[in-house]
Amino acid sequence: MLIPSIDLMGGRIVQLVQGEKLKLAFDDFDYWIERFAKYPLVQLIDLDAAMRQGENSALVAQIAKRLPVQAGGGIHSIERARQVLSAGAQRVIIGSALFSEQGTVNTQFAADLAAAIGPDRIVAGIDTKNGRIAVKGWKAEVALTPDEAIPQLNPFAAAFLYTHVDGEGLMQGFPIDTAARLRKLTARQLIVAGGIRSQQEVDSLHALGADAVVGMAVYTELLAV
Repeated sequence: MLIPSIDLMGGRIVQLVQGEKLKLAFDDFDYWIERFAKYPLVQLIDLDAAMRQGENSALVAQIAKRLPVQAGGGIHSIERARQVLSAGAQRVIIGSALFSEQGTVNTQFAADLAAAIGPDRIVAGIDTKNGRIAVKGWKAEVALTPDEAIPQLNPFAAAFLYTHVDGEGLMQGFPIDTAARLRKLTARQLIVAGGIRSQQEVDSLHALGADAVVGMAVYTELLAV
């Protein structure tokens, strides 16, 4: 399954390269909402909230009322998760809050969150740079690998979102062997992102049992939606 991505920054839809360099920006929300309306799931990320430099809560709520979204970015508490769900999101993506600076999985928070909102509404965000999990808007890394983290989080989430930050926005392809390895770690829904550039690649990932988040290739019209 192809999952279109809407990333928000400064009140606009944007596309960044490796989470840092602004490549594209759009103000025509209605156009993209209409383009994505046929999809059963859309990914919605508040980058400002993720990077701790503001937030786009009003936009998140507006879009979540019109599209079936899993929403993330700066969700660090049960209260905030509930707010995003109340705004219309079907599921919340939780990333940094699941990991400590000491390189451990915060299973207590994961368990508390699952008890509060239900594991079926949680997507565990596993973002990696150089093979390690990246946190705080990809500005920091912890001494933890996806292979170590996923089994510990398995009881508390309906899905795992793995973002290959090293390839994000570059449209050079996603490492299929990584998707195959991750698929063996969990029976939950596996969603991957980072560099995906073609329908053939989406189909290859689907054959492995992984769904594909696509951003840059969609906004540059390299991949038709």
